[in-house]
Amino acid sequence: MLMMIAGFVQPDQGSIHLDKQPITHLPPESRNFGMVFQGYALFPHLSVFDNVAFPLKVRRRPRAEIEEKVKAALELVKLTTQSERLPRQLSGGQQQRVALARALVFTPHLLLLDEPLSALDKKLRAELQEELKRLHRKVGLSFIYVTHDQDEALSMSDRIVVMSDGRLVEQGTPSELYDRPRTAFVADFLGKSNFVRGKVESHVGDGFVFSGDGVRFVQKARDAKPGIGSKVTVALRPEKLSIVAPGTESDNRLSGVVREWNYFGSEFRVLVDTAGCGPISVSLPAWTAGNAPEVGQSLELGWSARAGMEVQEA
Repeated sequence: MLMMIAGFVQPDQGSIHLDKQPITHLPPESRNFGMVFQGYALFPHLSVFDNVAFPLKVRRRPRAEIEEKVKAALELVKLTTQSERLPRQLSGGQQQRVALARALVFTPHLLLLDEPLSALDKKLRAELQEELKRLHRKVGLSFIYVTHDQDEALSMSDRIVVMSDGRLVEQGTPSELYDRPRTAFVADFLGKSNFVRGKVESHVGDGFVFSGDGVRFVQKARDAKPGIGSKVTVALRPEKLSIVAPGTESDNRLSGVVREWNYFGSEFRVLVDTAGCGPISVSLPAWTAGNAPEVGQSLELGWSARAGMEVQEA
């Protein structure tokens, strides 16, 4: 998809528009898009300065303009002291900044980024995510950013488009897609979800009662209430579930046995084998780890009728 937007690949059908103007048949050099490739694609024999200056030299800009714009671009990415170095003398994070400066130096209409942080370690990736957001705010330019890292997409985006097999599945703001996904695919792809399936037995208030394998649940309807007897799928985020004491009031309850639990620093996750709904994952705050249930312990899970997300199966 990114290659089609950039103009390197022609679409088999349909058209591409920018600011309501068709650009499908424009060659890449006429689209005025900046692009940061996954491998950065820096020229190994050119200095940082000359790498960043390359788009301006191709456009035959005056020397004084090149000097001014390259200096400004390097200041933007905080690399002014590295201008004479070769790419091999830079760290991975610095190389990524050079690629960004080169893509921004000629003031493009749009910036395309193809998994630019995928080769970096987790800590550096998090730092550069913040740097990219800072740059985005400062230059006021639209970014189209391709990533397979769901956390990266949620933390960096104003709007997310989820695709599968080349087709658009859903689009929306990060909170819309995480808190109110419309499909089971997106509910499972963005974050972790448990799924409870069954048939609608009755309507109640602004929701409905459904049952699966003899277990009844109540769920708030997403839009219109599904018809009696229709099949429904409800996604449950692990952090929306809790371990409840016997007799505690809860819209929904489900019994199970602890299969395993794992500590992750900020949280710990419990995997519970349930009767009728299979294994269910629960995420609990780290401060409760001292009271973590034992493997093999029987317990009850609870959640509110509003905690679930009614979703469509593919």
